[in-house]
Amino acid sequence: MLRDELYSVESALAKVLSQVHRLPPQVASLTNALLGLVLAEDIYADRDSPPFAKSLVDGFAVRCQDDTPERRVVMEIMAGATPSQPLGVGEAARVATGAMLPEGADVVVMQEQVEPAGPDRIRLLRQPRTGENVLPQGAEMRRGELILPAGTVVRPAEIGVLASLGKTAVSVYRQPVVAILPTGDELVEPGMMPGPGQIRNSNAAMLAALVARNNALPRYLGIARDSFDSLRPLVREGLKCDVLLLSGGVSVGPLDLVPQLLREQGVQLLFHKVWLKPGKPLLFGVYDDKLVFGLPGNPVSSFVSFELFVRPALRVMLGKSEPHLAYLQATFAEEFYYRTDRPTYHPAKLWLDEGAWRVDAVPWLGSADLRALTRANALLCLPAGENRFVPGQAVQVLAIESPW
Repeated sequence: MLRDELYSVESALAKVLSQVHRLPPQVASLTNALLGLVLAEDIYADRDSPPFAKSLVDGFAVRCQDDTPERRVVMEIMAGATPSQPLGVGEAARVATGAMLPEGADVVVMQEQVEPAGPDRIRLLRQPRTGENVLPQGAEMRRGELILPAGTVVRPAEIGVLASLGKTAVSVYRQPVVAILPTGDELVEPGMMPGPGQIRNSNAAMLAALVARNNALPRYLGIARDSFDSLRPLVREGLKCDVLLLSGGVSVGPLDLVPQLLREQGVQLLFHKVWLKPGKPLLFGVYDDKLVFGLPGNPVSSFVSFELFVRPALRVMLGKSEPHLAYLQATFAEEFYYRTDRPTYHPAKLWLDEGAWRVDAVPWLGSADLRALTRANALLCLPAGENRFVPGQAVQVLAIESPW
């Protein structure tokens, strides 16, 4: 039987993370679908890069040790071409950016630093230095060198490196499949006109977007009505996924059937209340190796609960090195007062001002006011009690999006 215990945010998150494990690896093709995923294998260079000494500029490849400023141009080498001969004493080769240097050349003189000196001849306007404008063979990476260790998060740069190494498929940790199950007799789908007492189902679309933004795969199950007959088959289907997110039906009203139904289906409930605003009636449990979250039905409560608890769990499942909640210190730009009976995550606008983080609260009507989040990119972390802030006073902030 679940004890009626009120968890702090920190203890609730620790409980969640104690139940999370990294998902097994799978092989995935080198496509944009890799973005944000985590390598499950070490990646080594299959050859030197660059595979030859190449020019970094358009100009003339020469031998630095030759003591005459005049050189005879004996060949032209474009990118992708192979030099036809070694470079001899007093000779030069016209080269394009990226072109292979001929044997014997150890410097490239920019074309702006030479002048004509007769047919097929140039004069250097200054004495070059060895290695100037040359990228030596293997300067970026050597064959057999570890380039991307397992645990690396794949970004566009990593995709480019993988392509340069000839990796058309790599092993990454599998993406969690997250079932999304909104509950409530009052809900209709977004394309419908609500009748008396009804509202459109915003939580499902919002949660699916949050899941996708965190590199997991959302699976929408439809709306469950406030009856065991409606809930039961949808919960059973959701428990086939790695994570089941329910929204609504988790408080203490007569139609809040989710906790009882989950117990009936064999879910072990680990906590049901968090000392938090918005989001107090948050439920968490496990079913075999699956995670089950019962999020409050009010949309801001669902959003905040996702950011605080579901997002860190997904990061661990994806193989990321840490849950990575982006807390930071910022100072208020304007005066702010807020009284609350429990720790509160208040929508806010965060920005960088001359190298320092600045923040302001956005107008917010409470847990049903989803519009406030459209003006926010962060959450103020306010302790219980009276919070009076003056401009320049520091506050802890949780970034929920990039502030740029």
